[in-house]
Amino acid sequence: MDTTPQTTPGPYDRPVKTELAMRAPKQRAKPLIRSAGIRFALLYAVVFGVSSFTLAFSLWFSTVGLLQRQVETAVLTDGMALTRDYTRNGMPGLLRELNDRLAENVDGDRIYLLLDGHGKILAGNLDRLPAGISAMESWFELPVRRQGVTSTALVRVYKLDPTMELLVGRDVRARTELRSVLSDGLLWAMGLMFGLGLGGAILIRSLFRRMMRDIAATTRAIARGDLTRRVPKTGDGDEFDELAGIINDMLDRITRLMDGVRQVSNAIAHDLRTPITRARTRLEDASLHAKTKDDLQFAIERATLDLDGIVGVFEALLRIAEIEAGSRRAAFANIDLSHVLQDLDELYHVVAEERGLKLETSIARFLPMLGDRDLIQQAVANLLDNALKFAPQGTTIAFTARLEGTAIEISVADRGPGIAAKDRVRATERFFRAESARHTSGSGLGLALVTAVAQLHNGTLQLEDNVPGLRAIIALPGRW
Repeated sequence: MDTTPQTTPGPYDRPVKTELAMRAPKQRAKPLIRSAGIRFALLYAVVFGVSSFTLAFSLWFSTVGLLQRQVETAVLTDGMALTRDYTRNGMPGLLRELNDRLAENVDGDRIYLLLDGHGKILAGNLDRLPAGISAMESWFELPVRRQGVTSTALVRVYKLDPTMELLVGRDVRARTELRSVLSDGLLWAMGLMFGLGLGGAILIRSLFRRMMRDIAATTRAIARGDLTRRVPKTGDGDEFDELAGIINDMLDRITRLMDGVRQVSNAIAHDLRTPITRARTRLEDASLHAKTKDDLQFAIERATLDLDGIVGVFEALLRIAEIEAGSRRAAFANIDLSHVLQDLDELYHVVAEERGLKLETSIARFLPMLGDRDLIQQAVANLLDNALKFAPQGTTIAFTARLEGTAIEISVADRGPGIAAKDRVRATERFFRAESARHTSGSGLGLALVTAVAQLHNGTLQLEDNVPGLRAIIALPGRW
């Protein structure tokens, strides 16, 4: 028999929505106009349409305007010539000239009409004076009738004397038909331009969406933890490929930084565990087995030394982070690096002699640059410390500084075991130590700090084989 007490669900036993879920906004469809692809496509279509319409309209207007100007020039020339002929030769000469012009009118587009003061037709090829003429020597485009056929003409009336009027014009029916054809062509062209603009807009939108889709897919994969994904390139070498290259370079940099963070975390866990464990063991052993005050004091001092080493490692890490963040640029000043290096030479000459080594120095007299004196001094000191640490007794360490073009090159070369070619790529990583350096003191942060200082000054650190040994070269930009 089941003796489990039965309970009724209370108000707090009901499933409730979390506050975050209640506040989460509902996903709404994004308005079409807010799409960047649509905006770019519409902008292209508008620009293409306006430019195409402007070109087509200018061609139409210039063509029609040219025909208009040609007709007006011909009428003006005829009118002025006939007026001069009337002034020189009188009515008989004017009638003779009009008849000759009508006889020579092969195209049949010339229009003349000579009227006396009573409106009687004296000469010409019109059946009557067209209606609608309201002023002398003004342009009128109106229907005319000649030989029983109605047409359209551009005419101008001249007052020869108080009793004589001369109408001169041109039949513009062909020009009107041509203008109609041009207008229809313009409409068809506008339709074609609209279709081409729409097609181009759709094409641009598809290209834009394809590029954005590739970027979005890559960033979503990166957000899910797949740091190997990269934006694909088309291979055309266009702006999209350039953008993909920039994004891929950024992702490579992020990947390297993430790997560096993981490596630093692992290195801290491995390299600091030993001194911390050693300090704890000494203190625990002293607490259990120390018989005198001196024994206890000795154990505490040894543990303090181990802990000081750990504190030194963290200080070095913080200093590297500070340098990489660029906060030390505020201390930049114009300096002569020659004086800084000569001070280091004096100090390390003594140290080298004490260790049975020889330090050969060659420093240029003037090495101007913009930088942080203390950081550069510490970086070069790290290289000299490494050389003194690994160089065998009786060998020579070469310490040089010279100008190479506009760059300052500082070189420290020793005859020690060096660094294998496969390890030089990682030698500047934090806590990295090659096999040849496993049994020497150090934290593996020296070259990492040198690299950070060089990059802060827009310089580089290069490690080369000295056959045997290692040559470390810092290249910094000079300033004049």
